Amino acid sequence: METKAVKEMMIPLADYATVQQDATLFDAVQALKEAQNQFARNRYQHRAVLVFDDKKQIVGKLAQLDVLRSLEPKYKGLDELDNLALLHVDVDAIRNSMETYGLWQKPIDDICRKAAAVKVKDIMEKTGKGEYIEEDESINTAIHQMVVGQKQSLLVTRGEKIVGILRLTDVFKQVCDLMEACEI
Repeated sequence: METKAVKEMMIPLADYATVQQDATLFDAVQALKEAQNQFARNRYQHRAVLVFDDKKQIVGKLAQLDVLRSLEPKYKGLDELDNLALLHVDVDAIRNSMETYGLWQKPIDDICRKAAAVKVKDIMEKTGKGEYIEEDESINTAIHQMVVGQKQSLLVTRGEKIVGILRLTDVFKQVCDLMEACEI
């Protein structure tokens, strides 16, 4: 797998769901659905939307978990819930946190209003240094970066420009295919 470059496995930016940062949650969900329907190499459906600014620069990602998290506004500012997951706290403690913080009292009741009111820029995950990889890097380097950074995807660059996205699901499939080809 050493000889394969990131650009050989990435999905070009033009084939991925994108939305402007001032779009609504509803717009982002629609963009994701449309991209999933049009994705020609349909190995796995897209699980995120890339977010761009007024200068057409990618400034963030909106993942499925971000969408679900945005439907319960009380999650905002509850950093201790993130700590529960990181500390591998048992499921009962996680369930108790729903009651403690009054989460999901009206989970889906008002979904249409929420989808139209929530702005993507308010719920997206902003891109950071650990989320970029140069298109000529090896897949081995990409795997290491994904594992250490616990990333589901990496933004692929050509110089300063983002040209695609490398998804963990595609890398994982390639690894599994290589394992199946082994003579053991």
